[in-house]
Amino acid sequence: MNTTEQVEKILADTNLSTELQAIAHKVLHGERITFDEGVYLYEHAELGYLGILANYIREKKHGDKTYFNRNFHLEPTNLCVYDCKFCSYSRLIKQKEEGWALTMEQMLDTVKKYDGEPVTEVHIVGGVLPQYDVAFYSALFTAIKQHRPDLHVKALTPVEYHYIFKKAKIDYATGMRLMKEAGLESIPGGGAEIFHPEIREQIAKDKCTGQQWLDIHEEWHKLGMRSNATMLYGHIEKYWHRVDHMEKLRELQDRTGGFQTFIPLKFRNQHNQMSHVPESSVVEDLRNYAIARIYMDNFDHIKAYWAMISRETAQLSLNYGVDDIDGTLDDTTKIYSMAGAEEQTPAMSTKELVNLIKQVGRKAIERDTLYNVVTDFENVVFEEEKKPQYYKLPVVNE
Repeated sequence: MNTTEQVEKILADTNLSTELQAIAHKVLHGERITFDEGVYLYEHAELGYLGILANYIREKKHGDKTYFNRNFHLEPTNLCVYDCKFCSYSRLIKQKEEGWALTMEQMLDTVKKYDGEPVTEVHIVGGVLPQYDVAFYSALFTAIKQHRPDLHVKALTPVEYHYIFKKAKIDYATGMRLMKEAGLESIPGGGAEIFHPEIREQIAKDKCTGQQWLDIHEEWHKLGMRSNATMLYGHIEKYWHRVDHMEKLRELQDRTGGFQTFIPLKFRNQHNQMSHVPESSVVEDLRNYAIARIYMDNFDHIKAYWAMISRETAQLSLNYGVDDIDGTLDDTTKIYSMAGAEEQTPAMSTKELVNLIKQVGRKAIERDTLYNVVTDFENVVFEEEKKPQYYKLPVVNE
């Protein structure tokens, strides 16, 4: 039975509520669901129903293709002026003995360690400190592009940009233009958390607001550039807060078309100020991916971070709307592991990642950051590979 027949079977199910049948009808005919229908899915739809609809959309957009890239992370510091309650990664400046703050030279040394390696992207994100300002990041981006012009610089979240632009007394439009001129090529999706102030003020009240996050991405999109978007789910928010968050992203995407992918981020409760909040189940994770795929109709891609949710759940997610499972990482990020993710040393060789995708009947496509195809691995036979090199981030106490 193909995906269209599966949706038609749902429509013929007389035991299904009229609301769920109406939503399935919209999905089959490519119509947008409403805010209230999004909430209804969270409150009433079972996993099997959601999986059929989400997989229908996924396969209509991408067939069996599943994307990944070869990337590494550069995390300048885990020290931060902000005190987000959910964050296991950052340390306040008064806790600097537990953290690191890299110099420009150390950051460039990390980049240079990948000379000759087939990575296509450096993902730069970290804490917020005064010394990492507009001038610093402009110089860093420029130095990376001068050293390796083919390496795509995906860097910093609106949380960091808001801080450094405010410090420099420049507006968002000016700041983003300066970053582009320095060599910035795209923006990751972090820092979005939950946009609604009712939740944001409880978990991340100090940093940029949800509207400021959206405004910075909009200015970046106006320059003809691309970015990603995230949502931190599974903590103290209600279902309608999730839909409100996705609605704001959907509205901005209608205006600009600048978002590439939407990434639901699972709240992990270890080593942070919200450890008393239980984590969502795998079933809820899959429901959330599926509803995101159904609701975010103007987003091309839905991504699951395998390093955050485990390799097995990432495989399952490929039948619930997800078509991208991020990259090889090469053990260069501590953001997930410090929050209690299953992957404490998140690294996979290209062969391992391709096999992970193929094991569940999907086609592995290596992409670059902008989703141009680098290699279609459908008919690639791997020779015996050397094991990936793990470059540990140095810890610098200041």
